[in-house]
Amino acid sequence: MTKKEDYESRTEALLKPITDELGFEIVDVEFVKEGNDYYLRSYIDKEGGITIDDCETVSRRLDQLLDEQDFISEAYIMEVSSPGLGRTLKKEKDFIRENGKEVDVKLFKAMDKVKEFSGILKGFDADTFTIATEKGDITVERANVAKISLSIDF
Repeated sequence: MTKKEDYESRTEALLKPITDELGFEIVDVEFVKEGNDYYLRSYIDKEGGITIDDCETVSRRLDQLLDEQDFISEAYIMEVSSPGLGRTLKKEKDFIRENGKEVDVKLFKAMDKVKEFSGILKGFDADTFTIATEKGDITVERANVAKISLSIDF
């Protein structure tokens, strides 16, 4: 396990009792470097959506536990937020929840000269996604997907 994965896993373990008690869902935890700064981001959600007050409540409680445990050696900025409307699908539960919804797909390598497209998430397994598009179904290897996220319609 990498240091990044260890930080994310241990943070999620601290976060879980908090979110369970409040009736929230952990969508994702990530430890990333952006520029010169490290960020520890926790994305939470609940039925009807997360509020700023919800994020503040979780942030205060998580911050206290992280200070007590003190397992992250780098200086970092902690954030707790909603995953947003155009949330990225990463985990199996994301694909289950969003199956049948419109998604945007970005590929590492073009398929039929296309690297980005949208469609309805029609199905998935451990290795592939199937997206229903206007031109028909497209099955994509997960390894070729740079990002898959919910489409945002305004």
